[in-house]
Amino acid sequence: MSDDIRWVLANCDTWAVVGLADNPARAAHGVARFLQQHGKRIVPVHPKAEAVWGEPGYASLADIPFEVDCVDVFRRSEDAGGVADEAIALGVKAVWFQLGVIDNAAGARARAAGLRFVQDHCPAIEWSRHGPA
Repeated sequence: MSDDIRWVLANCDTWAVVGLADNPARAAHGVARFLQQHGKRIVPVHPKAEAVWGEPGYASLADIPFEVDCVDVFRRSEDAGGVADEAIALGVKAVWFQLGVIDNAAGARARAAGLRFVQDHCPAIEWSRHGPA
C-alpha cells in the first residue's frame, strides 16, 4: 500500500474530493486545504456544488468538465464502491478512500482496471512519510 500512497501523492495533481462542501467542521474541508497548500488542484464534488477554497464545485464526478487524476472519497463505506465505479468509468489514475472508508471489492475493481487504490488512509497524514520532497 505504501507504494500506491507514494505514487498517488507524487503523480496526481488534480484531486476530485467527493463529499467536500463549504463546511469547515468537516474533515474534507481541512484535507482539501492541505492538498491545495501542497500544490494540488482540488475539485469539490458534492450535491450542493458549492465552491470551496476558491475552486468551483460540481454536483457529481460526471459534471467535471476536465480530467481528474485522483478521486478522494469522503463518503460512508457502503457508498464508496459506487464512487469508485464512477472513477473507473472516467479513467482516472487513482482512487483514495479516506480514514474509515473501506471497500475491498471496490479496491479490487479499481486495481483490475489499472488504477492505483488507497483505502483507510488520509493524504494529509501520509504526506510527511510518503509525500514528494
